[in-house]
Amino acid sequence: MMKKIVFVGAAFLAVVSAFGQGPSPKQAFEQLKKLAGTWEMKGPAGESMKVHYKVSGAGNTLIETQFPGDAHEMVSVYHMDGKDLLMTHYCAAGNQPTMKYKPGKDSKVLFFDFIRGTNMKPKDMHIHTAKIMLKGKDQIQSDWTGFVNGKKGPTTAFNLKRVVE
Repeated sequence: MMKKIVFVGAAFLAVVSAFGQGPSPKQAFEQLKKLAGTWEMKGPAGESMKVHYKVSGAGNTLIETQFPGDAHEMVSVYHMDGKDLLMTHYCAAGNQPTMKYKPGKDSKVLFFDFIRGTNMKPKDMHIHTAKIMLKGKDQIQSDWTGFVNGKKGPTTAFNLKRVVE
């Protein structure tokens, strides 16, 4: 009987391992810190749009600045809160949604989901989810899904390439 239990337990672990698991919150944060530097994408009219990542706070914070110097500049701050990885987005709309990292099955896809916000009512327009796809050392895609009138809204994709400085 004991051999059967051990065999079933080992088989279960093998099946679970085969499906894979994304990085822990701490591992995801370490992956994000590797984005430090300037990234660029082409806007709708072919214009250059930049995003800058900077590790700060003695390595405890990653600051993402979208469209630096622009009138609609926005900042997102990533940091650990105990065992959780949080991201607060300081939006040009004047609100500050906070999202929590949720590990998935793919180690190269980091998913953040809304947990709370300031300067906003629950049904107000805000960024509700963010998905960062690490496509290589020098390429990422960041998909931001909004929330409008209490419902899921459109998704905006940012396809970024690292600027060699």
